[in-house]
Amino acid sequence: MQTAYDIVIIGGGPAGLSFACSMIGADVKVLVVEKSNIDAIANPQADGREIALTHLSLKILKKLGVWDLINQAEVAPLKEAKVFDGDSPSLLNFKSDDSSIEALGYLVPNYQVRQALYQRVQQADNITLMTEAMVDNVEYLEDHSAVLFADGTTINAKLVIAADSRFSSIRRKMGIPALMKDFSKVMIVTKMEHENTHNNIALECFDYGQTLALLPMVGNASSVVLTVTTDKSQAMLDMSETDFNAKITKDFRGELGQMTQSGERHSYPLVAVHAQTFIANRFALIGDAAVGMHPVTAHGFNLGLRGQDILATLIKEACAHGQDIGSASLLKLFEKKHINLTRLMFFGTNGIVALFTNDAPVIKQVRRFVLKFAEHFPPIKYLISNHLTEAKKNKFLPF
Repeated sequence: MQTAYDIVIIGGGPAGLSFACSMIGADVKVLVVEKSNIDAIANPQADGREIALTHLSLKILKKLGVWDLINQAEVAPLKEAKVFDGDSPSLLNFKSDDSSIEALGYLVPNYQVRQALYQRVQQADNITLMTEAMVDNVEYLEDHSAVLFADGTTINAKLVIAADSRFSSIRRKMGIPALMKDFSKVMIVTKMEHENTHNNIALECFDYGQTLALLPMVGNASSVVLTVTTDKSQAMLDMSETDFNAKITKDFRGELGQMTQSGERHSYPLVAVHAQTFIANRFALIGDAAVGMHPVTAHGFNLGLRGQDILATLIKEACAHGQDIGSASLLKLFEKKHINLTRLMFFGTNGIVALFTNDAPVIKQVRRFVLKFAEHFPPIKYLISNHLTEAKKNKFLPF
């Protein structure tokens, strides 16, 4: 195996493979390093998570040649989204027909996206995938960087990209600090069948003591997302299917009829992360390694896809002009184009979580006012909808 590449990507998850797909056809040799085995990447298993793709993300996946590799029979258009506050009449409602678009977004199983990305990478002759390998460190050597592996191997690259999760060890070893917010909560997700149709409407219920969301899937099925404090999570995971079905049916006030669990229950601790900077010498962060979002706005995957697209575009432009793809000027431009939006989304999302999960009486009144104001003030509602769907470029944002 060769010991020099133009780009080494650490992490073969959605962000790393998306960037690799962006490099297909470019005049660069790319190595993707992944600690999992090949079967885990080639045949990812259902993990309960649904990706809510924005219009921009859909456009990028089509450009990468990935969209057509996804099983379209499992893609569900999101026509409407409703946000409720506990048992109050406050409601914020977004409809696709209010926005002159076919759908607010598109729901795709996470494993389907990952599988399609792998299949696309396998079609490329300039990308090598190395599995069951661990990167121990990265050393900057002016005109290149040395990627040091746990087994003692060294591979040189003009640019190293970390896409190794929000708990990135390489980010830390490169001396890049990150702000970490532990919400002390656990998200429990599972697929459920229901008697009544969901009409392709997503629901977000900020109930007191828990948050409950429903993401409409194909047919009379939905992904149900229950968020509880960490100390209550194990009881929810251990609950019998009969009791769980009864609880979820009741919590959705019977609007969907009897609800029945049809998938495995999966749990994910909620920790949000934002790196202080996305770059170092011949080094860049993408995906969750750069910013790991709270899932309430369903924007984590979309931000990662957007970030890798910005970086890939700059690299291809540099290649076309014979410029250094790992130069400080290129990396600074990438950060400038991406980090301001991620900060806005990160802190804005954390603010929403703080407002809508605080059950103090005064805060309840504040959030009811916020919901009513946003629902009845069209300009605000339009801005929120447009920002979340990414159907049009927001002229009010300079990035």
